[in-house]
Amino acid sequence: MCGDIMKKVELLSPAGNMEALYMAVSGGADAVYLGGKKFGARAYANNFDDEEILKAIKYCHLYGVKIYVTVNTIIYEKEFESVIKYIEFLHTNGVDAIIMQDLGLISYCRNKFPNLEIHASTQAHNHNSEGLKALKTLGVTRVVLARELSLNEINNIDIDIEKEVFIHGALCISYSGCCLFSSMNGRRSGNRGECVGSCRLPYSLYEDGKLISTKGDYLISAKTLCTATKIGELLKSDITSFKIEGRMKSPFYVGYITRLYKNLIDKYYENKSLTLTEEELDNIKLLYNQELTEGFLFTDSKSTIVNENSPNHIGIPLGEVISYDSKYIKIKLTKDLNQEDGIRLPNNEGMIVNRLYNEKMLLINSIKKDSIAVIDNKVNLNTFGKVLKTIDVNLHKSIANMEQKKIPISIKCVAKTNEKLELIIDDGINIVKKEGPIISSAINTSTTSERIEEQLAKLGNTPFAKNDVELSCDTNIFVPIKDLNELRRMAVEDLIKIRENAKKEVIINTVEPSSKNNNKKNVTISMLVRTKEQLITALTLSIDRIYVTDYSLYEKYKENEKIYYRNKRITNNTKELNNEKLLVTELGGISKYSKNNKIVSDYYLNVVNSKTIKYLEDLNVTLITLSPEVDYNAIKDIKDHSKTELIIYGRIEVMVMKYCPINKFLNKEKQPCNYCSNNKNYYLQSKDFEKYPIITDINTTHILHHKPIDYIEEINKYLALGITNYRLELFGEKSEDIIRIFSKLKKVIKWL
Repeated sequence: MCGDIMKKVELLSPAGNMEALYMAVSGGADAVYLGGKKFGARAYANNFDDEEILKAIKYCHLYGVKIYVTVNTIIYEKEFESVIKYIEFLHTNGVDAIIMQDLGLISYCRNKFPNLEIHASTQAHNHNSEGLKALKTLGVTRVVLARELSLNEINNIDIDIEKEVFIHGALCISYSGCCLFSSMNGRRSGNRGECVGSCRLPYSLYEDGKLISTKGDYLISAKTLCTATKIGELLKSDITSFKIEGRMKSPFYVGYITRLYKNLIDKYYENKSLTLTEEELDNIKLLYNQELTEGFLFTDSKSTIVNENSPNHIGIPLGEVISYDSKYIKIKLTKDLNQEDGIRLPNNEGMIVNRLYNEKMLLINSIKKDSIAVIDNKVNLNTFGKVLKTIDVNLHKSIANMEQKKIPISIKCVAKTNEKLELIIDDGINIVKKEGPIISSAINTSTTSERIEEQLAKLGNTPFAKNDVELSCDTNIFVPIKDLNELRRMAVEDLIKIRENAKKEVIINTVEPSSKNNNKKNVTISMLVRTKEQLITALTLSIDRIYVTDYSLYEKYKENEKIYYRNKRITNNTKELNNEKLLVTELGGISKYSKNNKIVSDYYLNVVNSKTIKYLEDLNVTLITLSPEVDYNAIKDIKDHSKTELIIYGRIEVMVMKYCPINKFLNKEKQPCNYCSNNKNYYLQSKDFEKYPIITDINTTHILHHKPIDYIEEINKYLALGITNYRLELFGEKSEDIIRIFSKLKKVIKWL
């Protein structure tokens, strides 16, 4: 049996507030993850203040549920003192693990809190074995894997570290931690939990300036992940934890989806059928779906992962409008409709059905499928079409009435004449023993064993339920019922306290601040080039480092000491390289290449503080590119810039995807794809006519910002901070453009 050869998988549920946390626990979650008011990657969820976190820890631990807290944003320098205090608060109060993204924060916390369990957030771009090796070396015990990995790729990761995988919920179309779209468009960073969902907006696709026809406008809006029908295959893997997305979802969603997957997992270990009913599938869709997908876990979804027609929750088909006027709408139902259900009409307007009429225009609470329903035309509907149900009030009521979780306990009672009444309760881990008054012989009516057992099993509204009762009682004894009740009450209270306050020893070390090296250095200029023409032009200028994206171009010119190769952002099979000069884009490459090559780290590592700089320095990185998300004030807070590089010109990459919109919308016949090498120009255009260039390579699609950043005129204020290494990033610039840009730089730095 599968359950005999593997440790039972953990089911990990989200909680955006206390009500959702209660639902997660009732639904059968083995662990719950939540965020505080700061430092979590869901800034727009309700989240938990410190008092609520303490309450949540006690509640989860009472029910034997682990609790993980997200501190999974990048951390600016000025925030470090407060984030460390926050982590110490979480650690000392018994949080089971903290989920982190920032490499500097992870490194620092491993030294300061040596027995704190740290999980690497999916925001850390955990997508290959080399990166997982680096995180394990750092002391991370679990990684939340990128949602782009297939189950086969996950199974082939042979690193002794726990694997956590998303099995249900909203998908990011970009690799997590690699999206700067929201940040570059409005300074609301996805890496800071402030994503505004740029991927959920409408776009048009162009090829060489020609509009490509698409059915819908939502070309990069991902569907909703659902693996419920494939849960058996997932359970055969060595995945440690199944994660449900949804800290911004309703408690109803959390409760039902948790219970659904918990039941499937339990059935698997009991060798029962894992088939879902039509009702269960409908309920999944009613609670939240933007069309369902199995994601990249089971299928190559490069062309099917998005729902181009809608970025919204679409629910399930309810019926069709058969007539309308200014007052009423008639709908032919294919599903039941209830008063207070939520629906979406053909004009894409949503509404709650406050008043529901039958065909005779009588008010009614519910109408069965295949009947005619009449509703008020509150949304000025003036078209025919399909109607969707987006909220089912009866489903919500059934979830709200879900049976509360109970903890099974064993009860033992000893009642011997002339000895103290003794009660022992045992939850399988903790044992509580209580003694009552001395038992006397019965004068009139004796207290039977049946009565004693009945009284002790009255656990009522406590978290416990009787598993078994063992009695060792003399006959013809009298035990006052109030004494039994009091003993039971005290024992239960003690067991609750023990469970609520269960925590491991906390070790806190003193960590010395890293030394500062403010030695002044000469100004150096780097340039990233994408073509041979750009490279040849760069070689004629006073450029100190030239980063090339084409490996064949690097091979041809690498004898020149200025030439570096920028490796791929997404790679599961890193080639062996020795004595090379590399601009490395992800942690796995840093770990693999730093010992035998000259390494510069790219801006994709989201470096925004001195602790991450120190961590990368310790990995022999010679130059560390700052994230374009850090503004002047955040950069000023970092005291040592002797090894940092700042991008002052160029188009920032705002998204990297496994999905390819070019292949989806142009390759109608699903022929072998050649769009990566056809030398055509592709871009997405927003409704504001902003053009976002698309660059494709094998298995990866990159979207660049619609305009280059240009801080050249501001360079002297950065020089005053001690930054001496700067980068220019080229995209489509021609030779004359490059010379003009460099001349502009020379005018600002007159001695360059």
